[in-house]
Amino acid sequence: MKFGVVIFPGSNCDHDLIDALKRNTGQEVVELWHKDTDMQGCDFVFIPGGFSYGDYLRSGAIAKLSPIMTSVVEFANNGGYVMGICNGFQILCESGLLKGALLRNNNQLFVCQNQYLKPETTATAITNKLDRDKAYNFPIAHAEGRYYADEETLDELEANNQILFRYCDKHANVGGESNPNGSLNDIAGICNEGRNVFGMMPHPERGADPKLGNQDGVAIFESIMVSLAVS
Repeated sequence: MKFGVVIFPGSNCDHDLIDALKRNTGQEVVELWHKDTDMQGCDFVFIPGGFSYGDYLRSGAIAKLSPIMTSVVEFANNGGYVMGICNGFQILCESGLLKGALLRNNNQLFVCQNQYLKPETTATAITNKLDRDKAYNFPIAHAEGRYYADEETLDELEANNQILFRYCDKHANVGGESNPNGSLNDIAGICNEGRNVFGMMPHPERGADPKLGNQDGVAIFESIMVSLAVS
């Protein structure tokens, strides 16, 4: 099993993610430089958080033009697993691998805090070990995390069980003040219809170490290992 982590100029969560993957999976992790096109035989590719290209224009709008993204899109279209976290989620939407867009937070501020999430499905490679009745606590750090899609797309996501997470309170109650950015339908993460491309704004890699006082993110990495049948 080999994981790949794409690195763009401005990425600042890449090595956090590499460390979390190595510690929680015990598998090989390689860096995929944005100017390269070689996927190095990876089985699962991550696009990390950060501020790729300084978030000029729109978040992810320049990163989607990097050479590596042509290979990532081809990899995903052939059924390969791809996951984007925070800025990575934005890049996947800009690249057309996920529907919708991430807009400026409704309060027009950068939001950095711990945030509870409620899993909406366990029928994916990244959520199969999660409890749908539990509120998981993950850090968030974004200024453009407000998920938006037209009504038809939202209906499709709901009907196809493509919503991975919704923002909630500590009791797993969705809605109201527990939504930190104004995302439609309280959406914090989605997958594609093929269920091999995943995007989420919160950072599971920042909640996967007892030294950080938070290990809720470990369940994400455990889910991946179960799905890919790695012992």
